[in-house]
Amino acid sequence: MTSDQPPGTAEDPGGPLIVTEDDTLLDDLLRLCAAAGTTPEVARGGTARSRGRGWASAPLVIVGDDCAPRLCGAARRDGVVLVARGADERPLWQLAVALGAERVLVLPGGESWLVDRIADAVEGAGPAAVTVGVIGGSGGAGASTLACALAVTAARDHGRTILIDADPLGGGLDVLLGGEKEEGLRWPAFAESRGRVAGGALEESLPRLHSLRVLSWDRGDAMAIPPQAMRAVVAAARRRGGAVVVDLPRRLDDAVAEALTQIDVGLLVVPAGLRAVAAARRVAAGVRAVLPDVRVVARDGPETDAGGTPELSPEEIARLLGLPLAGELDWEAGLSADLRRGVPPGAKARGPLRHFGEAFWERVVLRREQVGEGAKRSLGRPERPAGWPERPDRWSGRGAGAGGAS
Repeated sequence: MTSDQPPGTAEDPGGPLIVTEDDTLLDDLLRLCAAAGTTPEVARGGTARSRGRGWASAPLVIVGDDCAPRLCGAARRDGVVLVARGADERPLWQLAVALGAERVLVLPGGESWLVDRIADAVEGAGPAAVTVGVIGGSGGAGASTLACALAVTAARDHGRTILIDADPLGGGLDVLLGGEKEEGLRWPAFAESRGRVAGGALEESLPRLHSLRVLSWDRGDAMAIPPQAMRAVVAAARRRGGAVVVDLPRRLDDAVAEALTQIDVGLLVVPAGLRAVAAARRVAAGVRAVLPDVRVVARDGPETDAGGTPELSPEEIARLLGLPLAGELDWEAGLSADLRRGVPPGAKARGPLRHFGEAFWERVVLRREQVGEGAKRSLGRPERPAGWPERPDRWSGRGAGAGGAS
């Protein structure tokens, strides 16, 4: 057997292994591998390579139906896909069971799925990231500040985190984090993205601020994100696990709707006032048309820090909106001064923002450990991550308000 490339290593698993003698099928599979951004190794059925080290070490094995009968005695492994062209799928399942294949795929109908599966295998993608959307119920609610705090806390305590600024009119989360001069790509560089964006390449291209990656806006005139770009970028961010936090605008358009389809839970930040609740009702109605799991974060104002009483209690806010209460956010005194000194939201050791973020992520991690990491990913709307609370939990720390930032 001849091979187009050497076998992969533990650090670089290389491309998938294709086992087929059908040249037409092989041409299709090579094209799909190219679309996934990888070069496969090709083996003829029954050769030593197709049954030996290549079979064991390849990140994914794609077996043509022509060679499958000869491989039914090969050692069992995960990540085997049985592929045919234009055949009846039902007789292939007997072969798939004997082969230990995870899926039977008949081309051309399953091409899109196979491109994603190849790319996932090569990238080493695991369970999707816990993805949280933060949106202000009214102007100046402090959603951007909370989004930054959640991301900073997740990166510090739990590892891989990407913060996505989905609000072109918000001024830029890189500015809020003090990183507007940092090297890295901003949204305009991804405006033409279509199909699949490689998760690793996306992550490495973004500015690194406070141990997390941030996708924000440049100082140009771009005013919108194409829906296809939003879909591709959020999917790429989710693909490598960890946490993804999306700062959403209050005005919903097609791009925001695309983001909402990939978000696990939405946090609606609502100041403790009647006008804010009235505005939040409209925002919540639009968000819930796409995202079922929306929870209220009741934010106190500066008057409570001075001993005053908020106009509405957190429970009243949640009741008026008809939404579960996620928690309440105390006003964080001195936040604006901290930002000027380069201290990001959520970094102050005893600050309410940090307390809220720690309580939020600790509950998510605890639930994941209790349930386990075995949930399979969905091909449509993302499944709720393993361990995500089925019923609302109230996160407080108590949590934090915006302290004058938005």
